[in-house]
Amino acid sequence: MSVPTSMRQPLSLRLSSAAFLGFWCLLAAFPIFWIAVMSFKDPVDAFAANPLAVIFGPETVATGRGLSVLDILVGIAVLWGTIHLAMNRLPELVTRLTPPELLPFGWIVGALAYGIGFLIVFFGILPPVLGGLNGILGPFGAPIIGLTSEHYQAVWVENAFYENFINSLIVTAGVVTVSLTVGTLAGFGLARSGSGLAFWILIIALVFRALPHSVLVAGYLPPFINSAEILRPILGEAAPTLYGKPLAVIAVLVSINQPFTIWMLRSFFQNIPNELDEAARVDGCTHFQAFRWVIMPVMWPGVITTGLFSFLLAYNDYLVCSLLLDAQNQTMVPAIAGYFNRETTTTDQVEAVAAAVSITAPLFLLVMIFQRQIVSGLTAGAVKG
Repeated sequence: MSVPTSMRQPLSLRLSSAAFLGFWCLLAAFPIFWIAVMSFKDPVDAFAANPLAVIFGPETVATGRGLSVLDILVGIAVLWGTIHLAMNRLPELVTRLTPPELLPFGWIVGALAYGIGFLIVFFGILPPVLGGLNGILGPFGAPIIGLTSEHYQAVWVENAFYENFINSLIVTAGVVTVSLTVGTLAGFGLARSGSGLAFWILIIALVFRALPHSVLVAGYLPPFINSAEILRPILGEAAPTLYGKPLAVIAVLVSINQPFTIWMLRSFFQNIPNELDEAARVDGCTHFQAFRWVIMPVMWPGVITTGLFSFLLAYNDYLVCSLLLDAQNQTMVPAIAGYFNRETTTTDQVEAVAAAVSITAPLFLLVMIFQRQIVSGLTAGAVKG
């Protein structure tokens, strides 16, 4: 689309804007790139004073572990194809193969299947295939960049980090499910309410959201610790102790996140014309049927965007999870903090870095898959509210 001459920016402004954005993107991406490189190197290379030694890993290459030219080219091609499919083909397949009323479950199943498929191909099929080809190539298949996955194997298998990953999935799934279920109903009701009371309810909710997490945890902690005594008159001797259980964390994080979720979804609902509700009512729908069958299909970008924010709150939380969960039910972020806080060798420190890199993979996968819905949802929510 051509831009009118009067609206075109001067070349100097475009260059300075591009340089500024490029600098800040580099500044933001550098820590993730650097710890990712460190996590695949021997400790000697990972903590080397020379940056080139960290990148190329000469000590790791000396032990015969690394990537050949063939490995690098195939790996880049597979990663590019993965990103391309996740951003283009996967959304089309999910939308085409999933009934409209089951679209949220279709996205969940599609994302999980895609992530599992990538792990199987990239870490299960490619290494033995490329290893055989490198053996045939002889000297031309020798590694040129050091790389080893032993730190990830130690973290996920020997240290049972998968248990923390499962706990994180339980907490985030619970928070997102409850937040969106309550938030969509409350946001729709407040958006369609003609009362001025709705505005003040939202203001009070945002004040509650602005409170420090430590204040809220301090208020919730005594009831959770004494939950067995509190519930014993109702449930008898089978009364459970909620402290240390994922249910306690889900309840607290939902309480923290719900005001923001309701406010954000209300803004999305306000962008949907009231005429859609009226047309559905004329066709014989009840209020809930109009909400379920007419409004929600239009609202999916907003729901996905809000769900992503809820996911990030639960997935990245440290304070609530570390205070309310015991060691057996700990999520990934507090577990990684425990890696760094204890007395460790350099090998343990690299394993901690590998664990930190591991938790970023689901975030990149979600953004790649839902990037269209996120962009359209943020644009829609910025129009009015």
